[in-house]
Amino acid sequence: MQDQDGGLAEAIDNALAPAAQILNDIVFASIPLGPVDLPVVVLWLAAASIVFTVATGFINIRGFRQGFRFLLRDNDPDHPGEISAFQALSAALSGTVGLGNIVSVPVAISLGGPGALFWMIVAGFFGMTSKFVECAMAVKYRRVRPDGTVSGGPMYYIETVFSRMGSPALGKALGVFFAICTLGGSVSILQVNQAHAQFATATGIEAPLIFGGLMAALVAVVVIGGVKAIGRVASYLVPAMAAIYMIAGLIILIVNADQIIGALGLVLKSAFGLEAAAGGAVGAIIRGVQRATYSNEAGVGSAAIAHAAVKTDNHLTEGYVALLEPFFDTVIVCTMTGLIVLVSGAYLQYEPGAFEGVQITSAAYSSVIGWFPAILSFAAILFAFSSLVTWVYYGSKATAYLSGESDKAELAYKIVICLILSIGAAVSLDAIIAFIDSMLFLMAFPNLLALYFLLPELKRDIREFEARA
Repeated sequence: MQDQDGGLAEAIDNALAPAAQILNDIVFASIPLGPVDLPVVVLWLAAASIVFTVATGFINIRGFRQGFRFLLRDNDPDHPGEISAFQALSAALSGTVGLGNIVSVPVAISLGGPGALFWMIVAGFFGMTSKFVECAMAVKYRRVRPDGTVSGGPMYYIETVFSRMGSPALGKALGVFFAICTLGGSVSILQVNQAHAQFATATGIEAPLIFGGLMAALVAVVVIGGVKAIGRVASYLVPAMAAIYMIAGLIILIVNADQIIGALGLVLKSAFGLEAAAGGAVGAIIRGVQRATYSNEAGVGSAAIAHAAVKTDNHLTEGYVALLEPFFDTVIVCTMTGLIVLVSGAYLQYEPGAFEGVQITSAAYSSVIGWFPAILSFAAILFAFSSLVTWVYYGSKATAYLSGESDKAELAYKIVICLILSIGAAVSLDAIIAFIDSMLFLMAFPNLLALYFLLPELKRDIREFEARA
C-alpha cells in the first residue's frame, strides 16, 4: 500500500472523515442490549426478513424446489427482458459471493465467537424471503424501453407504491434517495484494495496503480457492453470462482475431518451463550446477523436491480429464483468458510488492523495447502472483479433513474466510476469506506418501507400463482 502520510490520500481522508463519521454514526446508531449494542439498521433488516417469511407462509421453504425449476428452464425469447434467469442469478451473486464471504465470516467469528456462524446461517435462511419479495416486485414494476432494454430496481416500486397512496412527491423523493445511496455504494474501492492486498501478499509484487488500472479497464470493457455482457461474464465467472474456492475448502475439511464435529458443537454452544465469548449469545446474534447482511445484502435492494432484467412473463418466477441467492451465498459458502476458519484455529489469530478478514481465511487455507494463498489471490481477484462489474451496473441503473433514462448519463457514469476504481488499490481511505458502508445500509430503509406496503399485493399474487400451478 502507498504510504498516506503527507500525501493526497491523507488529505482526502482528513477532509472527508468528519462528514463520513457523522453519517456512519447516524446509519449505525445502536440501542444497548445486554453487554453489546444493537445497530437499529440490523434490527430493521432482521425484523423485515422474519415478517416477510411468516406473511408468505415460509416461501423460502415452500418455494425452494420451484426456484431450481425456474432457474434451469429455457427462457422464451419473446418474453420481455434481457437476460436468462441463470444469468440474472449469477450477476446478483457476483455482487455478493466473493470478498464479502471471505472477509465477513472470520470477522464475525472473531468478534462474536463461533456462534456467530450459526446466526449468519439463520439470517441467510430468513434473508431468502427478503430476496424473493424485493426481486419479484422489481420485475413487476420495471420499465422496459422501446428497444427492449430494461431499467428496474427498488426505486421504481418505491415511487409507484407511494404515488398510489396519494404521496407522489414522497415516493419520488424516496426513490431518488435510494438511487443516490446506490451510486454511493457502487464506489467499491475496498474490492480493488483487498484484491491487490492478497495479490501482493501472495506474489510479493507491489504495483497498486498498475493493478488498479488493469482492473478498472477490464470492468469498463464488460459494463459498457450492458447487462447482457455482464450476465454472460457472470454466468462463467461465478461458477468458476465458487468451484475453485469450495474444492480447496473441501480439501481442508477432509484433512481436518476429525475436528468437524467438535467445531459444530462449539458453534452451537457459543450460539446460545453456553460458552462465554464476545458477549455470549447476544454478541453472537448481532455479529452473525450484521455480517450476514454484508455478505448477502438481503433487504438492501441491490440484487433486485440485476434480477429486474430477467426474461420472464411473470414476476414471481424470478422471486423464486432470487431466494436461492442467500442460500448459496450465506448458507453454503459462509458455512464452509466458517468451518475452515474454526477447524484450523486461524480465527484465534485475529488482530484488528493487522490480521483480520482475508488474512485469517488465507491462513486457514495455507495451514493445509501451503501454496493456497496464491490460489486465493486469483480467486480474490475474480471475486473483486465480478463484484465491481455488478455494482457498476447497479450504479448505472441508478443513474438512468436519476437522469430520466439518459444513455449519455449512464455512459458518463461508467467512465467516471472506472477512473475512480483505477486508484482503488493505491489508497486505503477509511473515510470513504465508512461512507460506502453507510450508503449500502441506508438503501434498506426506503426499500423495506415500500415492501411492507406492497406485501398485501404480493400475497395476493402468490395465492393466484399457486392456484394456477
